[in-house]
Amino acid sequence: MEMTSPAVQGDSDDGMDEFMDKFTTQRYKNAFTEDNWEEEFNKVPMFMKTAPEDIDPQKYPELACLQAIIHDEDRPPEEQAKSLKDEGNAFFKEKSYQKAILSYTAGLKKKCGDVDLNTVLLTNRAAAHFHLGNMRSALNDAAAAKNIKPDHLKALIRGAQCCIELRNFSEAIRWCDEGLKAHPTDKKLQELKAAADKHKRAAERDARKAKAKEKKLHGEKEALLAAIKARGIKLFQSVKPRQQCGSDSEDEDEGPSTAIAQLNLDGLSSQEATGAQVFLDAQGSVHWPVLFLYPEHQQSDFISAFCENNCFIDHLAVMFGEELPPWDTDRKYHPQNLQLYFEDEEKETLYQINPETSLLKVLQHKRFFVKAGSPSFIVLVNGSSFCKQFLTGKKVQRL
Repeated sequence: MEMTSPAVQGDSDDGMDEFMDKFTTQRYKNAFTEDNWEEEFNKVPMFMKTAPEDIDPQKYPELACLQAIIHDEDRPPEEQAKSLKDEGNAFFKEKSYQKAILSYTAGLKKKCGDVDLNTVLLTNRAAAHFHLGNMRSALNDAAAAKNIKPDHLKALIRGAQCCIELRNFSEAIRWCDEGLKAHPTDKKLQELKAAADKHKRAAERDARKAKAKEKKLHGEKEALLAAIKARGIKLFQSVKPRQQCGSDSEDEDEGPSTAIAQLNLDGLSSQEATGAQVFLDAQGSVHWPVLFLYPEHQQSDFISAFCENNCFIDHLAVMFGEELPPWDTDRKYHPQNLQLYFEDEEKETLYQINPETSLLKVLQHKRFFVKAGSPSFIVLVNGSSFCKQFLTGKKVQRL
């Protein structure tokens, strides 16, 4: 056996010692440091946590090389499509679904003849769209994949999931039924069908309830409109109906503006913040949201449900009973001191109301029109200076 001479062996050891000494006496050029090792590792494709937005060949030479291989146009379309599929899968794992969609789309544009590969590209793109919430696009891709391979399990599952998310439960059941013909024991399809059927029955039940509620509300509206019309109560018309021939001979008070408007509950909605509406109770009485105006103090009161059979004094006695409102600093708004009016804007006339009169009687007056669904009345203090000033120059009639 040939032995190395001591001298030669010594030279070898001395050389290694000298080489190792350099690690302690000289810094290695381009070496990782404690501060930059993570950044440098992230430049190596194998260790990258996320792919960069733009691949700079100077900064990422290895990644640029891999990209060039993937997008090499000289390779067969099948190889290019497969590389793009793998690229899309990598993006998908990073949850970069938009980038994954771009890669899968580029793969499909290669129009390779590999049926299985095209099916996978479509189902993978459908999955990316699904995770982004693009249910229509996901469903279209699942359908396209199913057209290529009718028994493709992932396409069938994804199509059913999309239909459930789109609340098209009947279609989801159809997808599941097609899938179960080819895969009768698949648990996922069975679960999706059960979920779709449950949602479908719940939706049908909700639709029946909504329809019944709508029918009930419609009946209540019809009854209310009939009650208002039967009482001869008039709604304000912003546009006067066209006068018929011979109307010049009609009595001034009985002109077209006094005709009963086409009754519609949309026109009876109160504009007040409370949103209260006129309604018909179980005993057949109509209740109105009523507004009282106090012009002297620029104040108002809103009664959400003034029964037509009640008199004005009933409410005034409550509003101005033992405790007067804080804005009445002179303490003069007592029920026995108040005067009530409604205004006929067309004839520029105020009609004084007896507080003992019922609301219905006033609403039936030939010159009273309900505006914005809420009858309104003016309240003044009898004999006050403001009352005299307010009534000066105005035509006033008693009911």
